[in-house]
Amino acid sequence: NWSFGDYYKKEAIAWHWELVTKVWGIDPKLLWATVYKDDDEAADAWTAMGVLTNPIGRFDHENFWQMGDIGPCGPCSEIHIDRGEKACDGKSHAGMACAVNVEGCERFIELANLVFIQFNRDAAGKLTPLPKKHVDTGTGLERVAAVLQTFERRASGEIAKDAVLGNYDIDLFRAILQKIQEIVQAIGDHISYGENAEADVSYRAIADHARAISFLIADGVVPGNAERQYVLRRLIRRAARHGFKLGVKADFLPDVCASVVEQMSSAYPELSVCKGKIQEIVAEEQGRFGPLLDMGLEQIRLWLFPPTSQELVDPATRTFPAELAFKLHDTYGFPIDLTIDALRDQGIEVDVAGFERLMEEQRERGRAARKEESGAPEIKLGAGVKSRFVGEHRYQAESEVRQVIGDSKDSIAIVTAETPFYAESGGQIGDRGVIETASGAIIEVTDTRKADGSTVHLGKLLRGEIREFEPGARVTLKIDRARRDAAMLNHSATHILHYALREILSKDVRQEGSLVAPDRLRFDFKHAGPVAEGDLQTIEQEINARIRENAGVTVEEMPFKDALAAGALAFFGDKYGDVVRVVRMGDFSVELCGGTHVNRTGDIGLFKFESESGVAAGVRRVEALTGEGALESIRRREKILDEINDRLRATDEASLERLQRLLAREKELEKKIRGLEHKLESGGGSNGAAEESVREVGGIKLVTRVLEGIEPAAMRDMADRMRQKHGSAVIALGSNLGDKAAILVAVTADLTNRIKAGEIVKQIAPIVGGSGGGRPDMAQAGGRDPGKLAQALEQVGKLLES
Repeated sequence: NWSFGDYYKKEAIAWHWELVTKVWGIDPKLLWATVYKDDDEAADAWTAMGVLTNPIGRFDHENFWQMGDIGPCGPCSEIHIDRGEKACDGKSHAGMACAVNVEGCERFIELANLVFIQFNRDAAGKLTPLPKKHVDTGTGLERVAAVLQTFERRASGEIAKDAVLGNYDIDLFRAILQKIQEIVQAIGDHISYGENAEADVSYRAIADHARAISFLIADGVVPGNAERQYVLRRLIRRAARHGFKLGVKADFLPDVCASVVEQMSSAYPELSVCKGKIQEIVAEEQGRFGPLLDMGLEQIRLWLFPPTSQELVDPATRTFPAELAFKLHDTYGFPIDLTIDALRDQGIEVDVAGFERLMEEQRERGRAARKEESGAPEIKLGAGVKSRFVGEHRYQAESEVRQVIGDSKDSIAIVTAETPFYAESGGQIGDRGVIETASGAIIEVTDTRKADGSTVHLGKLLRGEIREFEPGARVTLKIDRARRDAAMLNHSATHILHYALREILSKDVRQEGSLVAPDRLRFDFKHAGPVAEGDLQTIEQEINARIRENAGVTVEEMPFKDALAAGALAFFGDKYGDVVRVVRMGDFSVELCGGTHVNRTGDIGLFKFESESGVAAGVRRVEALTGEGALESIRRREKILDEINDRLRATDEASLERLQRLLAREKELEKKIRGLEHKLESGGGSNGAAEESVREVGGIKLVTRVLEGIEPAAMRDMADRMRQKHGSAVIALGSNLGDKAAILVAVTADLTNRIKAGEIVKQIAPIVGGSGGGRPDMAQAGGRDPGKLAQALEQVGKLLES
């Protein structure tokens, strides 16, 4: 929660204390407040409240926040909680006992952090008070859940009175970890969660990564090699490696991600919508990477423990040689980050600097090879060979061949004295078309580029012989007119777009790059933060107003200095000579540009935004359509709206209202369904389900019940309530899910030293044609034969008897 120049220290401290002690109900005796060593204002606020039972702690760097060496910064006031002696691992913390702000202490942990952004620090280290002071309140959801659920589960008897839950013990992770355990016990090393510290790290990593993977894919990210795409790919690969450590080499991640969807889709419905896509993408990526991972880890093992006595890792530095890391990457395709991860477990570092040096040497070799082996001929113009662009408003020209480069029919470069073909520059892509001789020989031009200031046509021979294009031959050059015109509309539109962005957002807006293609335009510009939806609409309106103005477009050449003095804007990335082309549109836009443009702005017809997004820090990107492309976009949206209207049986005006009513109705029905489910779970209705059966077997209370249509998540809630109700008992539930069966066994904490829920589930799951497992206190299973649920639950009594 943020305050921007509104409430400050006194209010933030009082309100957060109220949240922690009154709303969450945490005992003040367990809480410790800290402030920055010199922050008397915060300390006085705490003292004035008179609520603390423990002394205020004053600290130095632990209670001072800053982003970097310079910039906004300020003191912090924190609330810490004492989780009890059980939370301490018993290790020495640099000779210090467990206490607040002792590094490595797990007994006292920060529960809230109130950052008071009070100063600006300059390069000399001087702190200057900010004109407006802010508060940034940080409180971690999972940490709070761990604390509150510790109290709750202690009170219910589910865990011991001095037990302490970690972040991975909370309800958000329990079912996901359970799913991983089921997989490990079915096809892995059969290590249950909680049995082995090293295995637990892998369990947690898989659960955490699966959650991130699911949300990334639901947000539209796919695995790849750039930026966020590579983050996703790396998460999948790291999760797969942890699966290998648990003995699971099959494609298990899709099932774990399905568990994430099941647990979190009630709060994030988009997960349910994308469930199939999530599983499909993860299965494909893990399936592709699995064999590589197996082979790469085997190579690392062989190098670490070779059959001979040869030492491949320097025992003194414990460093893995760069050459071996590079061979893993180059020969086997094993990513360096996974090599680092795998060797970190062995306490071995990788020579990353040496690896990067070898990578750069390989890149240099690759660049050299591409120059020699590129499909396009290397372009070196002969002495005196020049080409003049005459295609500002022409689509065809006759000229003389000056030079032909390349002797392959599939890859030719040709230069003519004059050309109507526009060479790629300023974001506008090069023209395409044909070059013909009088004898009928034809070269198809697939791209047009600049070389030594001249236009070079790249293409392939369609008809005739290459010799027919020898220097001196007369040829006719024809560009693809429709393609050029479409690109021309988009290029002119970028000038009006640039003007409108500066007019409406800020004069500080500057172009950072562009793409002008026949089918769309893309424009990157400097701007802090996303462009508001209202601003985008205003910008679009302004652009279309200038198009309707039908202002004249003129192009003139002048000295570069004169152009800048006249207020012309230079485009990003372009190189300008002493004399430049200046494009004017009405009285609102003056820019340096070598591209092709319309005669009047009205020729553009229509401008329509498609998207706005961020591409780098402080750089935004808009994509848009013009002319026929913009019209087609509107038609496409109209068609979608018509289909929605048809489904809703409403007009345009009434559709939104009807949709809102349907969503409200859906929410109401979901609420009723949840109420009915809870009623059924608590015995208030049968719906074909058996009533709760309670009996004593060998001095142990056994509670069983067969349910109809109750999902596993609801069964867990039901089991928790039944454990509270019966005090000491074994709870066995079965649910008929149509063509599937679900089983859950829960054991109260006082019985888990004698009876393990996981062992019971393993033995009764085969009765319903399935498998399962879990912790001593709770375990689940699934099966294909719901008709045998009663038989399976009856078997629990027999197991207790034995």
